[in-house]
Amino acid sequence: MPAPRVLCLGEVLFDCLADQLGRELEAVESWTPYPGGAPANVACGVVKLGTSAGFIGCVGQDEPGEELVTLLHSLNVDVTGVQHHPIAPTRQVYVTRSESGDRHFAGFGAYDTTEFADTRLRADKLSRSLFESADFLVLGTLELAYPETRQAIYQALELAERFYVKILLDVNWRPIFWPNPDAAVQLVQDLIKRVDFLKLSDEEAQWLFGTVDPGVIAHRIDTAEGVLVTAGERGSAYCLGGHEGQVPVFPVQVVDTTGAGDSFVAGFVHQVCHKGIHILENPDTARAVATYASAAGALTTTKPGAIAAQPTAAEIEAFLAQQPNP
Repeated sequence: MPAPRVLCLGEVLFDCLADQLGRELEAVESWTPYPGGAPANVACGVVKLGTSAGFIGCVGQDEPGEELVTLLHSLNVDVTGVQHHPIAPTRQVYVTRSESGDRHFAGFGAYDTTEFADTRLRADKLSRSLFESADFLVLGTLELAYPETRQAIYQALELAERFYVKILLDVNWRPIFWPNPDAAVQLVQDLIKRVDFLKLSDEEAQWLFGTVDPGVIAHRIDTAEGVLVTAGERGSAYCLGGHEGQVPVFPVQVVDTTGAGDSFVAGFVHQVCHKGIHILENPDTARAVATYASAAGALTTTKPGAIAAQPTAAEIEAFLAQQPNP
């Protein structure tokens, strides 16, 4: 297995999706577990597109944890950065879905959010060698909520900076993960100051910056090389290499939106790794990269689950070839 060019740090878990659409948590009769967790989703998506990737996180020494790590390995994701906690369980998230397929995180069953293994990633066990050969580090913000894993994130940032690894942050705001959601804003804003690329939903952009304009956000961050803002059925907007634009939504039959943003990130990172970061200096290729990312996200919504629904590079190319010229 080649050394991973993309490192994805954070949570891997089971999304337990409600089988009955349009019902509240208490009214759901049955659930189907799907492997997920944003950083793990990105790692799988990147590999499926043809770029090597590794996952860094912590799972329990239990059946779900073993199953998830085995799955990642079977998909050719490097798992040498996975830690195993002897007591804490692997996280499971219960997800209800609307009639249109939109998801809502409904809780963690019998456990408190702080009890899972992903909250216990140890900084002193991070592999320096993984960062020496990487091009990208992809992070979310969920694990900032937990002191031990937060320290591991800070250590990963230091390693990335030392070895000139580009850092992409997908805000992925999920207040249900935070014991104290009010503490999130400052921690997230401090993290944003250390990243090269920032991906937000329109709601997250409004929450953190009071605007959904990626150009304005990039100007405020000052050090960012790119900002991507996704807005679901309203498409996406970008500021890459100083070039701004919008990509309209692709018309697809939505089955499940789980993992769409993660595939968007995977598509973006894959393109930059595959073609070189210099392509963002050209307005046409910058737009092409954002369009490719949007297509990856759109195709993921056409099937249930996050990892299982991710497209291949050939599927994205065929899909884009079918689209009318803008």
